[in-house]
Amino acid sequence: MTDKRLLEMAAEAMDNSYAPYSLTKIGATVETATGEVFTGCVIENVAIGSTICAEAAAIAAAVSAGHRSFKRVAIISEGDVYRLPCGNCRQLISEFSPEVEVLCARASDGRFVSYPLTSLLPLPLVANND
Repeated sequence: MTDKRLLEMAAEAMDNSYAPYSLTKIGATVETATGEVFTGCVIENVAIGSTICAEAAAIAAAVSAGHRSFKRVAIISEGDVYRLPCGNCRQLISEFSPEVEVLCARASDGRFVSYPLTSLLPLPLVANND
């Protein structure tokens, strides 16, 4: 799967966003280790803590289908800025694939940046399973 196609799928998911408070639509895709792709969109709630981020929705869909290992996460949003995953989503992504690549795109021009998750979350929380 190309970066472009992964971002196109995220843009398609972005169209389904429910964003009456921020007025910013966001879509995401997650590519599994086996090459399957799952999508998600932002689902806002008046109780801000109940809002579901697009990347969290995509990961939830993938995990619900039995996937636990990811190659890439792609996020696209309206406007002229690159939306990086929030801290909660960085930790959620790290739970499953700490070495994942994160693509962040602007819908306004389709340009994107790419980061290894380890640069966005250098010291993730880890379980102490001693």
